[in-house]
Amino acid sequence: MAVWLPVLKASLPYITQIVRAAIPAFTAKTSADKSSEVVPTQIAELQSAVTQNAEAVKVLATQLKGTIEGIDTGAAKLEQEIRSLKRLVRIAILLALIGIGTAILAWFSNGG
Repeated sequence: MAVWLPVLKASLPYITQIVRAAIPAFTAKTSADKSSEVVPTQIAELQSAVTQNAEAVKVLATQLKGTIEGIDTGAAKLEQEIRSLKRLVRIAILLALIGIGTAILAWFSNGG
């Protein structure tokens, strides 16, 4: 447990900065008398934050959809390329076998 203590001490200032940045700055209650005025404001702020988050998620989803479509298109092109390369490899192997056969035939026809 002592190993984590220095790490915690070193990271604590950064964690507090992250927490401060991540916590939305909602309206604070100034007094108990004004709580009836503050609640609607806080609700409006929460609704605004939810709306902004929903819009951000929608934008991210659109970007993800475009990325996935691009990946699918690239995969289809690569698949087609692989098929054509396999064809070329088969042709090259066939030509190599013909060449080896011709060389063996020429070797034996010259008396070896």
